[in-house]
Amino acid sequence: MKNIIAVLLFIFTVSYSAIPAKIENFSLNDYNGKSIALTDFKDAKLIVLMFISTECPVSNAYNERMAALYNDYKEKNVTIVGINSNKAETAEDIKTHAQEHEFGFPILKDVNNVIADKLNANNTPEIFVVHPSSLEVLYHGRIDDSQREAKVKTNDLRIALEEILAGKAVTIKDTKAFGCTIKRVTK
Repeated sequence: MKNIIAVLLFIFTVSYSAIPAKIENFSLNDYNGKSIALTDFKDAKLIVLMFISTECPVSNAYNERMAALYNDYKEKNVTIVGINSNKAETAEDIKTHAQEHEFGFPILKDVNNVIADKLNANNTPEIFVVHPSSLEVLYHGRIDDSQREAKVKTNDLRIALEEILAGKAVTIKDTKAFGCTIKRVTK
């Protein structure tokens, strides 16, 4: 029994990937081929990185909520950026999806899931709220607590954004993201 517990603890320790406290600047192309870097948003109050998918039913259940977040926070100088790291979803798929769902925010294609790997992002949707000058991760996790909008009890991302914008510390800095796994390129 002790051996089984030891093996399970080892597997958990090896497989667990911590979320970085700070992000390095990166640059990816949007679905039109335009290069966009995190430092392009240095004048924003916050940067919200959303790992999203065109095919994942969980991510798609959030399409209206993601568009609403963009619309609600753009006047508060919060920049929202989508990132698609799924290997089978093309820039053209992303463009069509963004237009169909009226996403006003840029969506970047993470070819070979380089950024997803650096941030240890695993799900769509999965969120990282980043300070624009220090690139410190201020919040990580889910948008809210239910795929079904009618069952949402906690709007985790909105709570974190409001706390940060009010100059307060984030009460809950990390929540468990859920959704489809990011379909990575095998390395």
